[in-house]
Parts: sequence; C-alpha cells; structure tokens
Amino acid sequence: MVVLAGASLLSVLVTVGIVLSLLLPALSFFREVSVSEFLFGTRWTPRFTGQESYGVLPLITGTAWTTFIGLLVAIPFGLGAAVYLAEYAPWRVRKVLKPVLEVLAGIPSVVYGFFALTFVAPFVLDDLLGLDVGTFSVLSAGIVLGIMIIPTVASLSEDAMSAVPDSLRQGSFALGANKMRTTLRVVFPAAVSGIAASIVLALSRAVGETMIVALAAGTQARMVGGPTEFGQTMTGFIAQTATGESTPGTLSYNTLFAVGLLLFAITFVINMISIRLVRKFREAY
Repeated sequence: MVVLAGASLLSVLVTVGIVLSLLLPALSFFREVSVSEFLFGTRWTPRFTGQESYGVLPLITGTAWTTFIGLLVAIPFGLGAAVYLAEYAPWRVRKVLKPVLEVLAGIPSVVYGFFALTFVAPFVLDDLLGLDVGTFSVLSAGIVLGIMIIPTVASLSEDAMSAVPDSLRQGSFALGANKMRTTLRVVFPAAVSGIAASIVLALSRAVGETMIVALAAGTQARMVGGPTEFGQTMTGFIAQTATGESTPGTLSYNTLFAVGLLLFAITFVINMISIRLVRKFREAY
C-alpha cells in the first residue's frame, strides 16, 4: 500500500510539473496572441517576420487526418487479430503469433517514418493503387501510423477477451450458438470495456506520435481537406521547430509550449474518456 501510494503521489507530481513547464511559457504566448486567434485561426506561419500568423487549425486538421486514417487501419486489423488469437488460434499458434505481433510495438517510430517515405507513398499508393499523392501525404503517414498502433489494439483487446469466463461461452454453445455468434454476441460485449480502452489508448498514442508524421505527412502547415494532401501535425511542428534555433523567451519559441499545452489537453481529455468508458462498461465476473 505504501508503494502504491508513493507511486500515485509521484505520478501526480510529475503531471503537475509537466503542466507547469508548459503553462508558464504558454501564458507568455497568450499575452501576445489571443486564445480565439490561436484556436480558430486558419493560417499558421509563426516564423516569417512581418507575416506571422498563429492560427493552430492547420496543425489540428493535419493531426486529425493522420489519426483518423490510423484508426481506420488499426481498429479492424487489431480487433480481427484479437478475435483470432483469443477465440480461434490453437495454443501453440497463439504462443508464437502474439509475441510476433507485439514486436511491431518495439520498432522505433523513425523506422516506420522511413517505411512510409520509401515504400508506402511511392510504391503502394502511387504504383499499386494509382493515387495521385506526392512524397508527403497524410494518407501515407496515417496508414503507417495505423500499422504501428495495431499491437496496442490487438494485445489489449485479446487480453480483455481472454479474461471472459469460459462458462459464458459454454452457455452460449449449449443454447445452439456457433463459434462466430458466440464471439460476436457473448464474448465481444463482455469484453467491451477492455476493447474500448484499447481503442482510446491507441487514439491517444496516434495523436501524440511524432516521427512518423514529421517524416511522412509534410512540413508545411496548411488546412488539410483530403487524405491525399500533405500537411503538418502538432507533433510534427514541435519536432521541426525544437531544434535549438529559437531564442528562449521569444514569441516564436513560446509557440512550442502553446502547441504542446494544447496537445497535452487533447490527450488528457482522451484518457479521461477512456477511464469513464472502462468504468461504465466494466463487467465483474
């Protein structure tokens, strides 16, 4: 109990420290730029002297597109892998496939970024699918981002489905249901809290991913209107700008903390939603 209390206190202190480290420079930024201009402006050009504009919507649209595409890839493949591993795979196959799947989570994200640049964009999208995309696009970044978060969805969902008691499955079989109906009508609803938590956790990770979107999505902040367009994300802007060239205390330097604070707020809200979903749909057996 003492260890748990100490760990909880440490996590609270770390969270407070992170918020303060972002908040103080961000407040300096918002003394010169209004919150409404920052949140609802459609031009983001913080580096050009005499033409500065601090509307963060272009970065938000880039982030939204890459995250949305990533979830479109990760959710069906991740849940499909979880269903197979939990309900259909023999024990020996499951023992091999699950560690192999989780290896994807250990690959550095910069490797995924180069994979998007050198394989997905020029070969899969241009040559195989015939899509008119350039080297950079939110589509290629989102696809590879989805591949990266598949293990998060698959592993956590499989754990939740495996935790469902066999008595529920046996009762379904006794009533005449086949394997697929039992999986979809009994096991899946019983594990929905863990599945929902895995999806929201994957969403949080997708929003905060840096290297894939910094390399593959593009470096020009613009309003992204479609998946084949290029654009910059919030994390991509932070990675590109935090190079040591900005002078501490200047407005351009403080933009990093304003965007970082917004990113922290978004991920915090996502995690709070995850906690509420888990508590709402949790089943006790």
